[in-house]
Amino acid sequence: MSQSALLPIIYQDSALIAINKPAGLLVHRSMVDKHETQFAVQMLRDQICQHVYPVHRLDRGTSGVLLFALNREVASLLGKQFEAQTVEKTYLAIVRGHPPERGTIDYPLSRQPDAAEYLPSGMQRELAPQPAVTHYQRLATVTLPVMVERYPTSRYALMRLHPETGRRHQLRRHMKHIAHPIIGDATHGKGIHNRYFKQTYDCGRLLLACVKIAFIHPLTAQPCQVRAPLSNDFASLLPKLGWQAIDY
Repeated sequence: MSQSALLPIIYQDSALIAINKPAGLLVHRSMVDKHETQFAVQMLRDQICQHVYPVHRLDRGTSGVLLFALNREVASLLGKQFEAQTVEKTYLAIVRGHPPERGTIDYPLSRQPDAAEYLPSGMQRELAPQPAVTHYQRLATVTLPVMVERYPTSRYALMRLHPETGRRHQLRRHMKHIAHPIIGDATHGKGIHNRYFKQTYDCGRLLLACVKIAFIHPLTAQPCQVRAPLSNDFASLLPKLGWQAIDY
């Protein structure tokens, strides 16, 4: 994304603003990516000429709904909803294999602090497991007549994912746990399938997108829902895989 590019705003009122975050954009400055010069927080602040306060985050490779408060008080109120796990988050993902039609992954995940997070001397960087729950639905499947691994065909599925908790990399780690890793996941996925999508479809991104966030508006106390369309690089894959008119 160029320095002059504008972030797509998909919702805005006097208290909140949401963008459709592109894949590859960091939410804020990170010690892990010191060389990066573009961050959603600073870009949106400069774009609307006022401070913004992220109330949740998306992985760098994940696209979709990214919600900000326009003042600290609203950020605190909305943050409490995320902490109480009352915010409904809906993601779309393409995974390897054909998972069951629906299910729940209840598998604790060790807490993985950010590189810049302070930990007392001697404390492990990977801490004790915390409860983590993800609900999933299988929306579509495809079996391609190509040998990517050792089988003569290769199977993929389009999934709707609802994380109940908000652990770091939860969806990516949970899908790996049930042996259906997300395509494009360089850390928890399978490189051979990632390379196939890059070479065949010219798509090397993480195929994970936040398509909806639903919450109670912190000022009006009314239900509020923010949706984001799939970005072109993700959306263009669906018809190529034979998935038409998918209701996600």
